[in-house]
Amino acid sequence: MRSQTPLLLALDTSTHWVSLALYDGASILCEHTWFSRDYHTVELAPTLQQALERLGITARQLTCVATAIGPGSFTGLRVGIALAKGLALGGKLPLVGVPSLDILAAAQPPMGLPMIAVLRAGRGRLALRRYEFQQGIWQAQGDYQILTAEQLAETLDRPTWLCGEFDPSERQALSTHPNAQLASPSLCLRRAGKLAEIGWAHWQAGRVTDAATLSPIYLHIHEPIPT
Repeated sequence: MRSQTPLLLALDTSTHWVSLALYDGASILCEHTWFSRDYHTVELAPTLQQALERLGITARQLTCVATAIGPGSFTGLRVGIALAKGLALGGKLPLVGVPSLDILAAAQPPMGLPMIAVLRAGRGRLALRRYEFQQGIWQAQGDYQILTAEQLAETLDRPTWLCGEFDPSERQALSTHPNAQLASPSLCLRRAGKLAEIGWAHWQAGRVTDAATLSPIYLHIHEPIPT
């Protein structure tokens, strides 16, 4: 029997950083975020089961599922989206898809600077999107891009807030750029708790996705894609 209390599950498997959370609209009841060395398939479902058991509930008590849809790793995204779809279709639950970089952007503090959010795109490249803080929220500007950290640095013609998955050498190099203002490591981590809040707002507003047709955002190395 499904709980009368709404309960949303949020899943993000966009990159090596994996995160899941359970949210009731008032509290993040549980959140797990970890670095996976391409073991998403064997780690995700057991971690979810452990989270449910700690709360003394089952998957039957879920009332909505939110999932990150990319850009990101082909394999990682496939695992998370497949689980989200399975739960939504099997339980006849509403499903919400949220672009992965929007999750990261939403966690950043308000400011007057433009922002660039990034995640790993493979082969030493970064998938990125630009944002501006407008009308009280971070709003995406323009297309997704794939650049190296060096190429990204060349585009910084004014002070810009940078957040996301930079490796130590990239962080070190960008920290010396006069226009780069790097978010702290804790603000650079995509958290399913933030995805849960976004997913909840979309669900309550009726902005849900057809589980049968939901597809991930994949970027090709040499092509920005329109939104």
